[in-house]
Amino acid sequence: MTRIAVLVSGGGTNLQALIDAQKNEELGGGQLALVISSVQGAFALERAEKAGIETITIARKKFDTFEDFDAAIFAALSEHNIDLVVLAGFLSILGNKTLQAYGNKIINVHPALIPSFCGKGFYGLRVHKAVLEYGVKVTGATVHFVNEVVDGGKIILQKAINVLPGDTPETLQQRVMREGEWVLLPKAVSMFCKGEIQ
Repeated sequence: MTRIAVLVSGGGTNLQALIDAQKNEELGGGQLALVISSVQGAFALERAEKAGIETITIARKKFDTFEDFDAAIFAALSEHNIDLVVLAGFLSILGNKTLQAYGNKIINVHPALIPSFCGKGFYGLRVHKAVLEYGVKVTGATVHFVNEVVDGGKIILQKAINVLPGDTPETLQQRVMREGEWVLLPKAVSMFCKGEIQ
């Protein structure tokens, strides 16, 4: 059984996709064991509690240094014997301690086709605004391993999604989530748990 921690900062729609996949036995033997939020009162915590998953809040602003914050995340993951860490709308960057301990065991979902529209500062609606401003006709979602370079780890899965005439950042975000992120993330987690990712 692969014990999974999901790290969140907001509403938790990707977490919900994982909860639904677990309910349908589509996580390849993985178990959602812990949800960590970097924001007090994030709605994702309610989703987790409703699904019977243990939750912890490790608020970034409560720590004097980034290293202390990372150490607290690492301690929580160790204490819960976590095998796979999933970043699902987690708006903090992980530090060296966690990255080294969980090399190739941390995955992230990004709302664009990496290497486009990614890196520092590209998250949430900002990504979709940039896509529309640039005028590209195709965007999408990517699930990738996490390393010390923001959005720089090896790609696991990608899905292309058309940009439609009249799209706003909000409509595009909804379509990328529904057709891309919510499909790819559970699939990548399942592949990891089954040992299908080389």
